[in-house]
Amino acid sequence: MARTKQSPEFDITVGDEPYVWRLHRQPGWSSDTGTRHGMAIAVRHKDWQREAVVEFPPGPEPRYGAPVLKPAQIATSLVARAITSAIEAGWEPLSRGKTVAIVVDATGG
Repeated sequence: MARTKQSPEFDITVGDEPYVWRLHRQPGWSSDTGTRHGMAIAVRHKDWQREAVVEFPPGPEPRYGAPVLKPAQIATSLVARAITSAIEAGWEPLSRGKTVAIVVDATGG
C-alpha cells in the first residue's frame, strides 16, 4: 500500500502544554458538493495521540495561479487560538478516543 505524504509537524506551546500541529487540508473546492472549504489543521498533545481537526472557513476565492498555502505561512497566534477554541469546545487532548472535528471562525475563535 502506498504511503501518503503528510505535512511537516510544528511544535507550539499553549497554556504551558506542548502541542504538535500540521496542515491537514489545503483550502479548495469540495468534489462532493461543488462548494469551497477552508484549510484544516490537525492538532495533538505532544505526549498523546488523540487529534483534533480544526476547520477554518473558506475565505475569499484565490486568484487563478495563486501559490499553494504553506504551513510556515500560518501564524502561530492563529494556531494557538484555534487550539484554545478546540479545548473550550470540548476536545480533551489528554484522553483516549476518536479524532474530533472542530469548526472555528477565521480568527481561530
